[in-house]
Amino acid sequence: MSSNASIGFLDSGIGGVTVMKEAQKLLPNENYVYFSDSVNNPYGDKTDSEIIERCFEITRLLVDTKGCKAVMLACNTASAKAAASLRKAYPDTPIIAIEPAYKMAYDNNPDGFTLVMATRGTVNSEKFRRLFYTYYNHRTALLSCVGLADLIEQDRQEELAQYLEKTLGRYRGKAQNVVLGCTHYPLAKRQIRKVLGDVNFFDGSYGTSKRLANVLAEKDLLTERTEHGEIEFIDSSPSLEQKAQKKERFFSLLEESYD
Repeated sequence: MSSNASIGFLDSGIGGVTVMKEAQKLLPNENYVYFSDSVNNPYGDKTDSEIIERCFEITRLLVDTKGCKAVMLACNTASAKAAASLRKAYPDTPIIAIEPAYKMAYDNNPDGFTLVMATRGTVNSEKFRRLFYTYYNHRTALLSCVGLADLIEQDRQEELAQYLEKTLGRYRGKAQNVVLGCTHYPLAKRQIRKVLGDVNFFDGSYGTSKRLANVLAEKDLLTERTEHGEIEFIDSSPSLEQKAQKKERFFSLLEESYD
């Protein structure tokens, strides 16, 4: 496999831009192919078999058609449900999987009250449960945020503010650490902070991107190019207008700060 091949990104929508931003900082000369599966967003409300089937379809496109040298699962639910199966099917392709940064919150403030926000699919997954009970401090609340990723994906700001107040209001003044267990959620940091106040946010975007860089280095797959890489954006929306809107918002978010 050529070291100058692209890196594939897979997410249920544009939320994986939060991971792409960190990957580009670490690996600016790499080319990327980002697949935004907007038509099937959110993954967190789908069955395991539906998620696995869809992840295989996208990975076949990224690896077999686009020739990607590695695949980043920039979706916590996809990582929890499909990573093991994908690695078995693609043993020669690095499959990098994000997971909620619960260990990071524990390491930073082991006795603090931690709120873990994630999709239902992630919270109920065996992979996350193993992580959770390894570092459980008896001062953690798990919150399945059904529908939140969809509100962020569609940029429905008024509904988003109402949802967060209703869902998070009881943790105001109580939560110290907030684990953002879906790659869409960092896009709503400002809105979450309006409800919860001055909290510490933790997400897996940097750590997962660092893992990607390390794996590529170990396998001698880092690009030899010296110029800045490019991103090919693919979206599964049914209309050309929707695809164009998703693409425009993705590249706009790539340049924005979410803090």
